Amino acid sequence: MDPDYEQRLLRQVSGLRTPTKSLSPATSPFNTPSSPYGTPSPKNSPKNKQVTSDRFIPSRAVINLSKGFLSTPTQDAESSSATNTPSRETTPNSEHKDAMLYNSLLRNELLRDEIETLSDNQDDRHTGSAGNMRTLFKGRSAKRKFSFDSLDAQTPYSVSPVSAKSHKLLRSPKKPIRKISKVPFKVLDAPDLQDDFYLNLVDWSAQNILSVGLGKCVYLWSAYTSQMIRNRCEGGVDEDLDAVQRVTKLCDLSSEEDPVTSVGWTDRGNHLAVGTHKGYVQIWDTAVSKKISVLQGHGQRVGSLAWNGDLLCSGSRDRVIIMRDVRCPESSEKKLVGHRQEVCGLKWSPDKQLLASGGNDNKLLVWNLNQTTPFQTYSDHSAAVKAIAWSPHQHGLLASGGGTVDKSIRFWNTLTGQPSNVIDTGSQVCNLAWSKHSNELVSTHGYSQNQILIWKYPSLTQVAKLTGHTYRVLYLSMSPDGESVVTGAGDETLRFWNVFSKTNTQKECRSELNLFSHIR
Repeated sequence: MDPDYEQRLLRQVSGLRTPTKSLSPATSPFNTPSSPYGTPSPKNSPKNKQVTSDRFIPSRAVINLSKGFLSTPTQDAESSSATNTPSRETTPNSEHKDAMLYNSLLRNELLRDEIETLSDNQDDRHTGSAGNMRTLFKGRSAKRKFSFDSLDAQTPYSVSPVSAKSHKLLRSPKKPIRKISKVPFKVLDAPDLQDDFYLNLVDWSAQNILSVGLGKCVYLWSAYTSQMIRNRCEGGVDEDLDAVQRVTKLCDLSSEEDPVTSVGWTDRGNHLAVGTHKGYVQIWDTAVSKKISVLQGHGQRVGSLAWNGDLLCSGSRDRVIIMRDVRCPESSEKKLVGHRQEVCGLKWSPDKQLLASGGNDNKLLVWNLNQTTPFQTYSDHSAAVKAIAWSPHQHGLLASGGGTVDKSIRFWNTLTGQPSNVIDTGSQVCNLAWSKHSNELVSTHGYSQNQILIWKYPSLTQVAKLTGHTYRVLYLSMSPDGESVVTGAGDETLRFWNVFSKTNTQKECRSELNLFSHIR
């Protein structure tokens, strides 16, 4: 045998890469340039006779065996794929799921694996891998052993080319894709709805009644009655829509020449507070349409209201927040002084112990229930802070939005007094509201997008964008079931959107340390 040819075979067996050589007649391994037995005769020279090989031996050193035998990817490949994956989504996308489904289907048909769900394939991907070692043949899990019974699982009369396990895999339930309607399910006209950033003229009660301040009047609209009418019409029952779905006028302040600047329901939804331009706060019993009392104390308009049981807080342009019990307002009155300009946002924490206030001085203050001075002050915003929302899912988490110059939503940990996150929205932030069922929040915007955005926390990825208003979306309120929101704008319309779903409710974690879980 030719020594060069023998050396090349030894190199291939040892796994070394064979150096590349030109296939010219002078250097080709299939031709014999020199003979160990002396100089070749002219009759046996390469010019007169062409020597060819009897077989072709491929080089196995350059073949990627990991793809052929489904070996575990290296750590570098996993890290590279992790960097290419968008950080805003933690769940695999549809293309990745399709690839996993196709891979599982091939393993069922070629390797006789009994994979019935994609979770089985995910568990098998980590079986037999140790560190970042590249294994050639992976170990199989004990629950999917090859058996000849699986070959006969499908009836001989079936015309399907795949096995019964593959049928189960293809029929396995998939996680439904969340769809948010981009159009409102109801639009109401709201004439004389003021286009003022510092007012709060829309609020939705726990009894499913919407209150709206239009000019010098306050109107009530029952969402429950509207749903009943819709069901009756779908059932074929004719109703007088104007008679049943008539909007109720609660109060008219035209005689007093005092426009409405804010409205706010109690937690139970049986009383409504109405703030006016002259600095008065009126308490109304909506069941009988009767004014109970009139609270004084502010020198200018009252733009924000917040209830805590029977305790009512009102913020005014006079830079003062007045906290009082409506049952005995004079003896329980407390004045909270901390803002240097108009107070335009007030929100109580879910545990009713902390009050957050935002003002036109670009400040966000946090007050304790029993103190008259703020114990936390946040001054990172560069514009007015009207949008304020406490998270119902994480204790002490507070979100705030800035005005036209700021355009950002900031998150604060009130337990430590430190900022936790921030995102630039690109437009004026007018309102914020957290979902009751999932760790998401909705924001409404003004200049210059006039849009409604839904965010996922803590990744701060944009879930959906809703458009339709032609003016700034200055007003926002959530339905009592937490599934719908209503938005109001200077275009004098109220739009109702289905943005959240109860199916996203997180399951409560049961712990042995929770004593209340064992009480019957």
